[in-house]
Amino acid sequence: MFEPTSHKPEAGPAPRGVRKRFGLSAKLLALTVAVVAAAEIAVLVPTIANYRIAWLSDRLAAARTAALVLDAAPQEGISPDLTREILKSVGAKVIVVKREDTRRLLAASDMPPEANVHIDMRETTLWSAVRDAFDTLMAPNGRILRILGEPPSGADFMEIVLSETPLRHAMARFAATVLLVSLAVAVVAGILVYVSLNWLFVRPMRRLTERMSAFRENPEDASRIIVPSGRTDEIGTAEEALEEMQRELSQTLHQKSHLAALGLAVSKINHDLRNLLSSAQLLSDRLASVPDPTVQRFAPKLLAALDRAITYCEQTLSYGRAKEPLPERRDVALAHLFEEVRDTLGLNSGAPIAWVVDVERGLVADADPDQLFRVILNLARNAVQALEARAPLDPERDQIRIRARRKGSLVEIELSDTGPGIPAARREHLFEAFASSARRGGTGLGLPIADELVRAHGGEIRLLDTQVGTTFRITLPDQPGDRHHRRERIRA
Repeated sequence: MFEPTSHKPEAGPAPRGVRKRFGLSAKLLALTVAVVAAAEIAVLVPTIANYRIAWLSDRLAAARTAALVLDAAPQEGISPDLTREILKSVGAKVIVVKREDTRRLLAASDMPPEANVHIDMRETTLWSAVRDAFDTLMAPNGRILRILGEPPSGADFMEIVLSETPLRHAMARFAATVLLVSLAVAVVAGILVYVSLNWLFVRPMRRLTERMSAFRENPEDASRIIVPSGRTDEIGTAEEALEEMQRELSQTLHQKSHLAALGLAVSKINHDLRNLLSSAQLLSDRLASVPDPTVQRFAPKLLAALDRAITYCEQTLSYGRAKEPLPERRDVALAHLFEEVRDTLGLNSGAPIAWVVDVERGLVADADPDQLFRVILNLARNAVQALEARAPLDPERDQIRIRARRKGSLVEIELSDTGPGIPAARREHLFEAFASSARRGGTGLGLPIADELVRAHGGEIRLLDTQVGTTFRITLPDQPGDRHHRRERIRA
């Protein structure tokens, strides 16, 4: 029989309160105490070893003093009571001094105890002292040591035999005292280090965390952006970087809100505006039947303008909601397109702004005519607005110049004006929505739309560095499949 298997629910993430209970401050305090305690314990080990060496050295020093007594007194002159007193003062059971061929023995009994461990104090190293110290602490009671040390002057060697138990008890008391003092020092040092690190690092990090949490609740509230404390270390750098990031994010959200509001407003007027334009188109169709030569001259341009207006109205919501439609590319006569832009802007002869065109004869571009018209119109309208800002206008000074050339499979169009130019502060965000408009009431969408349309053609639009005015260069490549046929047509 198989027992049913019990399925335990998976443990979910720990509540925030549990995580905060062991925050950075508590971890820092525990880590500091642990590190300082480990350092103190690391010092404690050689300290105990040195204490053991010092204890044995004291016994050897006392034994050397006793050896002088042995040398001064005859062998028969040392009474048993004096022997016991000397050994008791030294803390030994046997003292032996060898000098040349004689060996003097001072013992409490005729049968000295047998030694369990032999130690030569003349050949002690640090590692052996540490090992022997641990061995002494773990030794059983009553173990006997035979210690060899430096003899008195003129002697060959000296040795003492003693019990290890007093040494072990003394080392245990010393170790306990040092350990308690070390732990006290570790706690005090840990608290001092904790207070210092908490003031220098934990509090600023907590402030950064609180400001990030506050900004997350309402990113569009500029008052929640962190204010750097002015520190010159890494914390100050982090505060400045966080402030810059929060400001950019707040501005981006404002732009998104602006775009959403713009889309909502346009969606409300889009239907009615298309109906009005359709009515205007019907009237223009009737106007085209009037035989007047002037009407016949301008009616086609009016019809084309109305057709474009209706198309733009239908695609108004495309920016921000979807991409622009793919370009329907064909040969576009640039000279004729520039004329349409000029007529749309009303810059015919006699206008206060001069329109100067320098185009290669018969130059055509492989592009969508409507989209390229919008690109040139946006750039030219911006140039007109920049020139009109310094009225009165003078055609000799205030000019818009268009230059177009073919370079292999590329068509380069440069549109420049003699206006005041674009400030350096606006150049970095020139092609970002809502960031490039300096005109009051402008939407800041002209250049972003132009950049999107040019990139849809595989081209590039960029601002050139010029001494006077503003110059944009548009580069449009031919479609790969049409380059051979285009070269043949150009050669013909």
